[in-house]
Amino acid sequence: MNAISLTGLTKTYPAFQLGPLDLTLPVGSITGLVGENGAGKSTTLKLMLDLLRPDGGEIELLGQRVPDAFPRLKEDIGVVLEELAYPAFLTARQIGRLMANAYRQWEPETYAGYLARLKVPEGQAYSTLSRGTRMKLHLAAALSHGARLLLLDEATSGLDPMVRQEILDLLYDFCREDRAVLLSSHIVSDLEKICDYIAFLHQGRLVLMDEKDRLLERYGVLKCSAEELDRLDPSTLLARRVHRYGAEALVERERVPASLTVDTLTLEELIIFLARGNAS
Repeated sequence: MNAISLTGLTKTYPAFQLGPLDLTLPVGSITGLVGENGAGKSTTLKLMLDLLRPDGGEIELLGQRVPDAFPRLKEDIGVVLEELAYPAFLTARQIGRLMANAYRQWEPETYAGYLARLKVPEGQAYSTLSRGTRMKLHLAAALSHGARLLLLDEATSGLDPMVRQEILDLLYDFCREDRAVLLSSHIVSDLEKICDYIAFLHQGRLVLMDEKDRLLERYGVLKCSAEELDRLDPSTLLARRVHRYGAEALVERERVPASLTVDTLTLEELIIFLARGNAS
């Protein structure tokens, strides 16, 4: 069973269109959702959470249709959204009591354990917490009601490297028991550490979706002269940059002549190449 299945999903605004979007996330895996600001990442998450209604297509989470099954599905989905906020005057301890009324499977001991592990003060008002501490509080809540799917929007943003690594470790442990995570993030180095799959959105379109390791094996950077680049089949070049000292192109390794050297690249370099497209 797939944790997420999006088929022909569309959402249209006056100056932006998402989709048609087809995306699946297998159970037991972590998928990184990446793309520039305005690419459609947050819109995609809100559509899955029934915070927005699509103009077309279908959404299935954990084998159930959205929005039909969403009142039941909320028990099985943990959510951290960048825009999400608790009432300013509530403390983490009071938020725990609030969540106990919202979720039948709320686990107060688990919640308290995460608060301690992530160093979130239980008696301090939400409005006085730093942005990073608020994100840790949201993550503690999302992990404390027996969720089988986590939908996270910039959950590691604003945190120092040590805390980010601890959160990545928590997500890795979470997925060991037939669960799944969709993690939207601008911090590509975090995604490279933990994700099984990468989905790249650009201007509302899904440019690629594949296993992370396969992407890094499949694509590379070709550095050559502009003349050598022009002699190649244009369909071989996913993106190119020509400058005064030569040219660079993002290519599929298997389609480049053996006489040319293709360098390895990082996930961040791959995404930057795809986002910028052709440039001279």
